[in-house]
Amino acid sequence: MNNTKEREKFDDYKMLDDYDFSEGVRGRFYKPQKIPTTLRLDNDIILYFKKLASEQKVPYQTLINALLRKELQSL
Repeated sequence: MNNTKEREKFDDYKMLDDYDFSEGVRGRFYKPQKIPTTLRLDNDIILYFKKLASEQKVPYQTLINALLRKELQSL
């Protein structure tokens, strides 16, 4: 939207003084971010998860994340 004429049509938009958020849901469109991190694991652990992940047809990091999440929820 680099064109000035394209932007002008939005200049006429008037915001209301009040909006009703009584039925709003907090975090409805929020998707938690994943944080890139380095985790040093033994080679046999990585190989195990890679093998298990290939059998389940999922990325191994996704599998590790799911298993860690499941373990945390059981605490």
